[in-house]
Parts: sequence; C-alpha cells; structure tokens
Amino acid sequence: MSAIFDAFSDIDDLAEDLNDPSPGARIMAVMELADSADPGAIPYIASAITDEDAGVRLRAATVLTDFDGPETSAALVIALTDVDEEVRKAAAISLTELKDPEAGTPLLSCIASTNEFVKVAVLGGLKELRRPDALAPAIEALQDASPVVRAAAVQVIGWLQDETALPAMMAAAQDADANVRRTAVATFGFTSGPHAEAALIKALGDENWQVREAGAETLAKAGSSAVQGDLMVALDDEYWQVRLKAVRSLGKLGLTAAAPKIGPMMTLDIPNLRKECAAVLGELADPGSVIFLQDYRDDADPDVRKNVRWALNKIAKNVA
Repeated sequence: MSAIFDAFSDIDDLAEDLNDPSPGARIMAVMELADSADPGAIPYIASAITDEDAGVRLRAATVLTDFDGPETSAALVIALTDVDEEVRKAAAISLTELKDPEAGTPLLSCIASTNEFVKVAVLGGLKELRRPDALAPAIEALQDASPVVRAAAVQVIGWLQDETALPAMMAAAQDADANVRRTAVATFGFTSGPHAEAALIKALGDENWQVREAGAETLAKAGSSAVQGDLMVALDDEYWQVRLKAVRSLGKLGLTAAAPKIGPMMTLDIPNLRKECAAVLGELADPGSVIFLQDYRDDADPDVRKNVRWALNKIAKNVA
C-alpha cells in the first residue's frame, strides 16, 4: 500500500513543476511525467495541453503518444484545434498510436466536426481501434464535401471489414476524387464475391493509373480465376506499376495460363518489372517459361538475376 502511495507522491512532486514560471521547466516536467510511464501522469500531461506556451503544449501532445485511454484521446482532441500548427500535427500523430478501443469514445462525436483537420485526425485515430460503432458515422462521412475526409472515412470502414458496408464502399470506388477511389478499391481485399470483383474490374479501367494499380493488386485478394482475362488486359497498361501489380496478382491466383503473356515482359527495360515477372514465372513453374528466363541469368540487375535463377531451379524441380 505504501509503495502505491509513494508512486502517486512522486507523480505529484513531478507535476508541481507544471506551475513553474519558466516554460523550459514546465517542458521538463512534462517530459519527466512521460518518462515515469505511470498512468497517473496522464491528467497532469493532459492539463499541459492548454498551457500558455506553445512549446509546452507541443511537448504534451507529443508525449501523450506513450499513453492510451479516453483521457488521453480527449486531451489530444483539444490539441487538434490549437492555434499552433505544430501542436495540431503532433496531436494528430499521437492519435494514430492509440490502441485501447475505449480511447475511441471521445473521438466518435468529433467526426461531425466542421473542422476538416479534426475530422481527418479523429478518423485516423479510430481506424486501428476497429470500433463497430464507428461504422455508421464513417459511412456518413463519405458524404463530406472534403475528399480528404472521405478518404479517411474509407480507411475506417475498410479496417472494420464489415460486409454490410460493401454498398458504401462500392459507391466510394466511384467517387469523383481519384484518391478516394484508390483508397476504396484498396480496401476491397476484406471481401469477395461477384460484387467486389465487378468493382475491382471496373477500377482496372479507371482514368487514374493509381486506381488501376490498386485494382490490379486487390484482385488477388478478392478475385477468383474468373478475373484472369481482365488482369491479362492490365498487363498492357501504359504504366509499368499497374502491369507489375497485375503480374503479381496473376501469380498469387496461380493462373498458369498467364505465363506465356508474362514471359515476353522480361525484355522490358524496367528492372522492378523484370524482377517481378521472373518471380511469378517461378511460382507458376510452367516449363514453357524457360525460354523467357534463360537469357537473363546474367541480367544487369542483381535482384533480377537472383529471381531468374530461383525461377529456373523451381521449374526444373517441377519438371523432375
């Protein structure tokens, strides 16, 4: 009992310096309270969020990343509207470090804030907490005028992996903003079936290459062998990043019939793409791929050489 009392006494002693006239002393007090790693320090650090000195407030918002719970998140919400930009940014970063689902309670009501920065920050904090009660307000936030808010809302919904949110996510995949569409398409990996496949296939024809790239990558998670033809078309995309993800997805889906189309891509002057093609040709282990690989044993890129040799060995073992 005395040990507990002593611990609280130590925290109280450290907190006394929060009333020191010197901002430097108050900053040091905040740091020492954080170093104690004692939950009892949270109320004191939280009180420093409203200190008159921006340096003190910044330090408080920064060290709160080492704590958790509703009291911590409530203090960080206050810091999100600080007059100092650095304090606001620090609070937003600290919110993303929350792990206790209970810390999400003070955040939920803030989704309806009129402040774009606050909405994005609290959605970022809620994402990894995966609170089911965040689903409805996040879906509502998909109607926000700000594309940044809509993209943040999509991430919350995607991490919840709730099949009932599929209609909302399909709508987000058609958003007017390319980043919102890309973010939505990237989250379809949590589901499967014809509706998800249809949305991803449509993404392969999007005007924005990053949306197409996300579609090509996510099809390996949510698609089936029925998407082979669509991924084969993506192998001819004008952006090599899209082609690379299409190659990877064809490999993950084990679509051996794609090997004759992937093989000729070894001639392209893009080392990352050659490396991926070699790896996938090895995974598919189609004997017909040897002709595409053998000339690249001594490729100028060491990673390509490594994957080519691995692929040739894999094919040889498969034939044997």
